[in-house]
Amino acid sequence: MPSAVSSHTSTAPTASTAERLSRWVNRHRMWVFAAPAMAFVTVLIVFPLVWTLYLSVTDSAGSVSRAKNFVGAENYTSVLTDTERFWPAVGRTAYFTIGALVLELIFGMLIALLLWKPFKGEKWVRIAVILPLVATPVAIGMMWRLIFDPNIGFANYLLSQIGLGPYPWLASETMALPTLIFVDVWQWTPMVVLILLAGLTSLPEEPHEAAKVDGASGWKQFWWVTLPMLMPTAIAAVLLRAIDALKTFDILYATKGKGGGSFHEVETLNVYAYGLSFDYFDYGTASTVLILFFIIIMLIVALLTTRRKVAS
Repeated sequence: MPSAVSSHTSTAPTASTAERLSRWVNRHRMWVFAAPAMAFVTVLIVFPLVWTLYLSVTDSAGSVSRAKNFVGAENYTSVLTDTERFWPAVGRTAYFTIGALVLELIFGMLIALLLWKPFKGEKWVRIAVILPLVATPVAIGMMWRLIFDPNIGFANYLLSQIGLGPYPWLASETMALPTLIFVDVWQWTPMVVLILLAGLTSLPEEPHEAAKVDGASGWKQFWWVTLPMLMPTAIAAVLLRAIDALKTFDILYATKGKGGGSFHEVETLNVYAYGLSFDYFDYGTASTVLILFFIIIMLIVALLTTRRKVAS
């Protein structure tokens, strides 16, 4: 009998502890369930960002085991006054991003409008439209590099049949970035199409029917009815593609602007930072470029997010 009582009293604290733990978890369930995600973000995003910020204020270069000396804002001053590499890279980044974004939005809107209404063979057309999204950017970059090769490329072969070319598509300073904008538009316009098409299919029919009753033409219906209602979705598409286009690296690196030219024809901020790190092993300057690039991206995201809230 005493052993039974002893056994009963020994298990009571365990049950009480479990109950207290359960109540604590229930009170803090939001933080408990969010903890794995927060740990993931901290390890894969916050730590690299903080480490890059630390390197940007040091003279880190050469061997990773070399002692790093604190230099303060010296790297930032050097980069911001660099008119030979940094500011031209900023210009190319803006040129590539704006050019690709505008064309993808225009073509994406046109294709989405064409696919909006049901028609015969619609399923196959939609499959064909999204095919460029299937391949990886590096594979696509290598494919287009072969197509635009000045000697054996298919593009120059087609032009030679009508007495034109050959053209240094990826080697010319004036043609390299427009050519790569074309490649980016070819691959990522389907993504814009999918986003805009989803927005179009969710629009109510009543405003369009009312516009038809009032005698509005197709263009006026689009401009005054469809586009204003679609604007929040369009801004979301612009936001996603702007961020992707700003940080484009794989297609640029896969093509490399080769074919007789240097790498500088396509040297955006990402490519410039990569060269500083892995060609010159100047980690401090490369980190400075990346931090400045991160600030630029955050400012653009803040601007587009504000515009989206206004449009909503």
